[in-house]
Amino acid sequence: MATRGSRSEKVKRIFQQFDTNRDGGLNRDEMAALVVAVNPRVKFSDEQINAILDEVFRTYGEFIDGEKGLTYDGLLRTYDDGAGDVDRDFDALGLELNFDENKGASIVSEASSSSIADERVIESQKKQRTAAWAVSPHHGIVFDDTWKLVDDLEILLKRLKAKQAKDAKFRNDNFDAYSDAGWSRELGASAELSEKRVYWEESGPDYALFVKELGALRSRADGARSREEAFDGHMAIGRVLYEHQLFKEALICFKRSCELQPMDVRPHFRAGNCLYVLGKSKEAKEEFLLALESAEAGGNQWGYLLPQIYVNLGIALEGEGMVLSACEYYREAAILCPTHYRALKLLGSALFGVGEYRAAVKALEEAIFMKPDYADAHCDLASALHGMGEDERAIEVFQKAIDLKPGHVDALYNLGGLYMDLGRFQRASEMYTRVLAVWPNHWRAQLNKAVSLLGAGETEEAKKALKEALKMTNRVELHDAIYHLKQLQKKKVKTNGGSNGEAAFVIVDPSKFKTLGEKTTLRQDLGNALQIRAFQRLTRLNRCEVDLLKKEMSETDVPVSYSGSGGPQKSIRKPNLEEVLRKLLNFLKPETFQGAVKAINEKILSVLDETGSGRVDLGMFYAVLAPLCSGPPDKRKRIAFDALLWRPVNEGGSHIRKVDAVQYIKLLRAIFIPSHGVSEMLEVHGETDTSMVSFNEFLVMFNDPDWGFGILSTLLKLETGDRNRHEHHVCSVCRYPIIGSRFKEVKSHFSLCNQCYSEGKVPPNFKQDEYKFKEYGKEAEAMKDKCLCFNLQSRKDP
Repeated sequence: MATRGSRSEKVKRIFQQFDTNRDGGLNRDEMAALVVAVNPRVKFSDEQINAILDEVFRTYGEFIDGEKGLTYDGLLRTYDDGAGDVDRDFDALGLELNFDENKGASIVSEASSSSIADERVIESQKKQRTAAWAVSPHHGIVFDDTWKLVDDLEILLKRLKAKQAKDAKFRNDNFDAYSDAGWSRELGASAELSEKRVYWEESGPDYALFVKELGALRSRADGARSREEAFDGHMAIGRVLYEHQLFKEALICFKRSCELQPMDVRPHFRAGNCLYVLGKSKEAKEEFLLALESAEAGGNQWGYLLPQIYVNLGIALEGEGMVLSACEYYREAAILCPTHYRALKLLGSALFGVGEYRAAVKALEEAIFMKPDYADAHCDLASALHGMGEDERAIEVFQKAIDLKPGHVDALYNLGGLYMDLGRFQRASEMYTRVLAVWPNHWRAQLNKAVSLLGAGETEEAKKALKEALKMTNRVELHDAIYHLKQLQKKKVKTNGGSNGEAAFVIVDPSKFKTLGEKTTLRQDLGNALQIRAFQRLTRLNRCEVDLLKKEMSETDVPVSYSGSGGPQKSIRKPNLEEVLRKLLNFLKPETFQGAVKAINEKILSVLDETGSGRVDLGMFYAVLAPLCSGPPDKRKRIAFDALLWRPVNEGGSHIRKVDAVQYIKLLRAIFIPSHGVSEMLEVHGETDTSMVSFNEFLVMFNDPDWGFGILSTLLKLETGDRNRHEHHVCSVCRYPIIGSRFKEVKSHFSLCNQCYSEGKVPPNFKQDEYKFKEYGKEAEAMKDKCLCFNLQSRKDP
């Protein structure tokens, strides 16, 4: 990464190259030439050029010097705002730096305490630091006494670093392998954080002494002659601490600066940056919102900073798991600064995170168009392409990301997963091996390596990999995988198409599957219920009390709006709906909540927002969620009815329109039993029935096994029993231990797990005209059945 000095010199050389009339500004013609020259692969139309120039001259109006055009400071600011890549543009133009002329700007002085330094030393140090981070009149040091504070702070830092390095307590860790957050760490002219993360030892006496001396510097700043000078001092101290990655101490300075000048954007923004690095996303979001409020209130003064604030606010929201909300701010940043490739990358990544694959691909391709060497954007584009089913193209793009950054963990891991999906197990194991070379304790990569080796038929190597994974973590899925491997070795089964070591099987027509007893679930019903249960567990809706929906309805005031069909609705935008979901699922960690929102967006919101307006009928949404929440089944149905009653068309009465009840049932089936959903949904449009239904009539419609949502009873059975284990019993097809219900074939006496039974798989050596199954939820039921059969047999044989 270029230093600030070389960065500003590169911008100066670019500016001089295109300031052909040497008037100290870039007019529209000169700016147009610059835009075309740094994008040689792009064929711009006149309209595109004019649009770009209009945006630049409007956004950076304070840097426009009459007819001369954009000043050098203005061009520097465009690069600082992420509108372009200085290094890429400099190389594209074939320019070179003259290091002899700029030698002084790249040397950091090692002078002693500034309290005894003469004016010439102070001026020299000022110039040197100006090259580092204080070049801008908006963001640099204003008062001479502030320089003295900075000089003394640097001496303290140098002393602390030397002591900790001597005691081997100071560590640098290279994070080049991981995806860049892409956020704007500073405002305007400042250095980016180092590629290496620094860890300070904060528990020893050396650090305690440093904090004490730092407190004395802060007191000197507070004792300045004016409020403005005190603000300048605290901001400068905070920035130096931030660049040395002493974020807790920097935060104290920025907070004090906020107290001194509450309406200034800069301290709020930098306080937000510190809080985010410290893992406090919620507090960071609050600071960024204050920065945004100040920027908007300040008019044009802070207008050019808005894209950076929007970007960091979006990242802070993602840190809370609020990805739909983050998308809104990334869009705002990209609109204000169309060349902000980081904003476009973050927008694309966030859209991918909520399952909006096509929109994600569009944003990520735009980011890559502006910055072709953006490895993280390539990685996320490949993931989005895989989500759309364009697997071969996804492999190419993943490989491009790896070519750009050979140790890119995300790209390697995700490419391994893609190869697994395609059945290319040998290639998958190679990718996971490369992940482990970069990140040796990545237990998921170790587990997936074992599974891929198993799929490739390398059983012994798979066994070794599983043992290594077991050293890293003690999770139950590892024990199941090891047990599965032992079963495969014991039975010496042949694989059916080489799929993860799965035993051979044949798929039987559903008509040949018969059930014994009323308690045995039908194969098709179980298949649908398993999918609903998987969604329920992924979203954790089974841990959300259904009463919370009722509470939200009573406490939330949603204004009535009118849909395209003209009917009144309590509809809200998706980001606002995400806030509602956060309240309902407040027990989830941010990353788990992100996964829940993605699943809900893909499965539910995509159906409720069929027109793509970005708005959702909140009452219908609550009604759809109710059957999947925790609580007695009768209460779930009651609250689903109450949610429909809460909608404006039914509000105030005790009955709902029959057409709404029919639409609700069909929506449920379209969402959760999609094999029936599409054709049924088409019938909803054009309904004119004005009759009303009571709760009891609604229950009859809901419980109908053929046309309602009677599958809820099967779902309830899974909720109470899908963690039950059946001692030594394993599935005769997949060889995994049976968890949930065990389906025993009464003639041949083989057993199937939930999944294999629902898919109609049976072992090939048990070919019969029909198969009769009995379901056992617990092994105690099987033992009871066995004893009963034994007693009957005893009576027959006196």
